[in-house]
Amino acid sequence: MNKKLELIVIRSGTRLDSYVAQECPELSRSYVQRLISDGYITVNGRAAKGSLKLKIGDRVTAIIPPPAPPKPLPEEIPLTIVYEDSDLLVVDKPAGLAVHPAPGHPSHTLVNAILAHCPDLAISGSVRPGIVHRLDKNTSGLMVVAKNDAAHNNLSNQLKVRSMLKRYVVLVHGYLSPERGIIEAPIGRDPHNRKRMAVVSGGREARTQYRVIRYLDNYTLLEVTLETGRTHQIRVHFSSIGFPVVGDEVYGKRPPILNRQFVHACCLGFKLPSSGEWVEFSSKLPADLEEALERISLL
Repeated sequence: MNKKLELIVIRSGTRLDSYVAQECPELSRSYVQRLISDGYITVNGRAAKGSLKLKIGDRVTAIIPPPAPPKPLPEEIPLTIVYEDSDLLVVDKPAGLAVHPAPGHPSHTLVNAILAHCPDLAISGSVRPGIVHRLDKNTSGLMVVAKNDAAHNNLSNQLKVRSMLKRYVVLVHGYLSPERGIIEAPIGRDPHNRKRMAVVSGGREARTQYRVIRYLDNYTLLEVTLETGRTHQIRVHFSSIGFPVVGDEVYGKRPPILNRQFVHACCLGFKLPSSGEWVEFSSKLPADLEEALERISLL
């Protein structure tokens, strides 16, 4: 059943999306924006844009759909499959596709696509069936997905002992020097904003290796290797040293050249659960990131 909220504005000048997110902290701002675009949030009975500046006395009505079902459902969503066997598949995830259902995107995720592609997926008791590791919604690139519990346990253990190779191409603002380095700083919830991560005392250990590929005007293109896999690790670490990822509006700023963060999972390596053979897979930069580099080169 839908939940209905009625809010009366008592101060003017606040954007509609910001106002609803502030008044309903259980809803993320991105989810609020989707509700607005889908017509679930109105102002004085009329549809409105998220950027609408509210006035005192405005009546904001929000219809909150019920939460996602406990088990995701199959959806026919195109997948780019790089490798597949009886235990796993390696997919090249596009930017804009969430990995698994969550509040704000209960469907149309990688998990839904995998369930359609592998109807006999043998993973027990999980709302994230087969998922071994994650990529942010707006990060593109390679992921490995398990088809059965034994493969999932094997791959998860490789991830735990840090024997799995995860390499990324990342573009950051500024001229990063030296050309090789390691960022080692603990990551946890930002104490001032629980929706963000931050370098904090007492956070979880996090290590990020980088190598400069080339310099472009006032940007640096990097090859980044993760030794740990903390939430938003690449974005948090480079922002913490003053070189935010290009296109990252959470930990940096979004320039006109790109409408998502410049992070691409370009290389993935691990041992096949069935044989122990080491395999590596690679993925080229998608078109939007190549175009961003070309535009920077012309600046």
